[in-house]
Amino acid sequence: MAAAYVLLLAALLALASSPTMARDPGALQDLCVADNTSNVFVNGFVCKDPKLVKAEDFFLSGLDVPRDTTNKVGSNVTLINANRIPGLNTLGISMARVDYAPFGLNPPHIHPRATEIQTVLEGSLYVGFVTSNPDNKLVTKVLRKGDVFVFPQGLIHFQFNYGTKKAVALSGLSSQNPGVITIANSVFGSKPDISDDILAKAFQVDKKIIDQIQAHF
Repeated sequence: MAAAYVLLLAALLALASSPTMARDPGALQDLCVADNTSNVFVNGFVCKDPKLVKAEDFFLSGLDVPRDTTNKVGSNVTLINANRIPGLNTLGISMARVDYAPFGLNPPHIHPRATEIQTVLEGSLYVGFVTSNPDNKLVTKVLRKGDVFVFPQGLIHFQFNYGTKKAVALSGLSSQNPGVITIANSVFGSKPDISDDILAKAFQVDKKIIDQIQAHF
């Protein structure tokens, strides 16, 4: 497991140092610790007075603790971004721990602002992403402990634990705020609902089927 952490750390450093991968605006000073008490709205977070910066602004513990996966999809994503570690502000990276129950799924989703690189710490995962129109090519791989996979920015991707034991993965993301859009939630659970006529035509199904799907969101 230690080797996997080292591998992910190296990947995070590469993401942060590459101008083509780290899309967030570059820092103009050594650090810009987020001031989460400020009411000023900016692209990111207002900087705390450097004189008030402390080690705790760059620290978080407890990522080794298993998360609860007793939900409909059987997975739990713990995102570590500038909201959780203020010192990440303007540094262009974040990370996530993902826990999967047996046969748990991290449903198809996209990160609009980040590329994701993931390594498996426990168990095995069936992962994949779909390229954009017109090809819509599905690229998949079975990952085992120590394996690494990259999900390009903005492409639909997923992870599925096809095993009978739990799985755990760690991801690095090339933005301090990668964002996430879960496809099913966005399409069928929008507020207000997208018109049945629109969805029925888009998916080429009867409107009754759309109503049944929307009832679950």
